[in-house]
Formats: sequence, C-alpha cells, structure tokens
Amino acid sequence: MTSPYVRPRLIPALCAAVLFLTALPAAAQQNFPNRPLRMVIPWPPGQATDLVGRVVAVKLTEVLGQQVVADNRPGAGGMIGTDVVAKATPDGYTLLAASSGPVTINPLLQKAPYDPDRDLVPVANVARSPYVLVTNPAFPAKTAVELIALVKAAPGKYAFASSGTGATGHLVGEWFNTVNGLKATHVPYKGSAPALVDVIGGQVAYTLETMAATLPLIKSGRLKAFGVSTLSASALAPDIPPLAVVANMPGFDAAAWIGVMVSAGTPKPLVERLTKAVDEAMRTADARERLIASALEPNYMPAGEFAQYLKLQKARFSEVIKQGNIRIE
Repeated sequence: MTSPYVRPRLIPALCAAVLFLTALPAAAQQNFPNRPLRMVIPWPPGQATDLVGRVVAVKLTEVLGQQVVADNRPGAGGMIGTDVVAKATPDGYTLLAASSGPVTINPLLQKAPYDPDRDLVPVANVARSPYVLVTNPAFPAKTAVELIALVKAAPGKYAFASSGTGATGHLVGEWFNTVNGLKATHVPYKGSAPALVDVIGGQVAYTLETMAATLPLIKSGRLKAFGVSTLSASALAPDIPPLAVVANMPGFDAAAWIGVMVSAGTPKPLVERLTKAVDEAMRTADARERLIASALEPNYMPAGEFAQYLKLQKARFSEVIKQGNIRIE
C-alpha cells in the first residue's frame, strides 16, 4: 500500500514536468528553424509556381541557415499539394508555394479537401503575373475600346479562349465580359499554350492570359496586346496600359499571384519569422532578376497585406462566378 506521505513529495516533481513541457513550444520557436524545411509545390516542374517556389526555397536557405527542400506534389489543379500543407503539422517547417488557382479559385467552384480560410495562413506574396487582353495581329480593332465595341455589337459572334473552365484566366475573361456587357462564347482548352495557338491562328477572337505566357508572343509580333488586368501598368511591359484606364473599367484588378503559406495553427512568431525571411530573400537582386526573366513581376506583400488581398480576390471572383453562372461539370 502506498504511503499517503509519498504523494505530497510528487507534487513538486509533477509541477516541474508540466512547466518543462509547457516551455517546449516556446523554446522550439526561439530556436526556429533548427532542421531542414520543405517547400511543397503543388504543380509540376517548369510551371510558374514551381519557378517561384524554387527561387524562394534557394533564397530562404541562405537567409534561414537551414536547407529548404523543394517538393513537387502536382495534381487536381494544385489541390493535392495544397492539401498536403493544409494538413501538415503547424510548426513552420512545411511551406506551401501557394497560387491563385488552388487557393482562391478552385474552392469556389468545387468541393476541395481543405478550406483555405480555415486551414491555411498567409506568410507573404512573392510575385504576380498580370493578365493581358490579346488577339491575333489581324483582328479588326486597334484599341480595347474598339474591341469591346465590335464584340458588343455582335452578341454570340465572337469567342474567347481560356486555359480551362474554372481557371483563373477564364474568370478574368468572364469578368471582362460582364463589366462591358459582352456576349461571347467561352472556348476552354487544356492549358494556356493550346489556347494561345488558336488565338494566334484566328480560330478564337481573344483571350486574357498571363503575361508570363503572352509576353514572348507579343514581343515576337504573334499576338496584339490591348491592356493588362491590373490597376497599374506592369514594369515588365510598361507600354501595355491598364484596362481599368484605357477601357474605362474602374476597379478591374486581377493577377495570377504566387506566394507562401503555412498550415493554420502555426504560432504567430514563426509566421512573422518566415514573413521577415521572405522579405529579406526577395530583396536580393538575383531573386528578382530570375522572376523578371520569366516574365513574373516581383510583388512582395507581408502577411497582413497578403491576407487582405486574398479576401478581396475571393469576394471578386465569387461575384464573377455567380454572375456568369460558371460551373465545373
């Protein structure tokens, strides 16, 4: 039988153990990071998000003093890899190369295995690629206003292309049409490359596709550009004006964004540490040069600003989906 006098002696030891266990998370945060990190990229190698994710991984390795390993987990329009991070241990060691498709657009159109608002936390935005309104060079319009007038005067005659139903470019195109009262047929493709091939060939009248995809074709004269989808002109192509201005579309502001997120529940000090590290990484000349060389615009936003931007994008595209009655069959 245990003596009643033994139990009081256990109390100090138990209290010390509880204090030790409670202090572990704080100590781990102070020593963060003390082992390699993983950058989950939910797209295959060579895609824009992959490029940005790898640039950030290399630069964070230098800034944090621990290796950040790129881990491609493609599939389901980026949702497989995004779900990996959404369900990861919230300790700051698993990062997501996040992008507009799987975070902003897909969950609005179909059932996703995660809730971006509930399961993910913004760390920082890194880059963006504005969308460009383009046609083939022979299209009978010299300005965005003329293009809008032509399409509006002939409901159903013209078609616009996208990289797929529910893709960000599809929704940007629908938004453009809705604002201007255009009735055009949507022609979805399996990717931006085949869509642009048919625009170049004149089989489809116009499209709004990323600057990363269109700029080389614009520079070579194979596409004609009318305007960009952001409120201000891009430093990558300052001669292409904002549609918000030249087409009288106030508030028309959309871009394919690429940033860094972590799983919800990650302690705030770790998120702040990562935000600061991304900021430092993206201030380096070589990181910015690599993005620009791929027609991606450096666009750093800290966690708070990034979170507000995501809320605005979600609200805008929710309305576009509702007005266009857009569904993924």
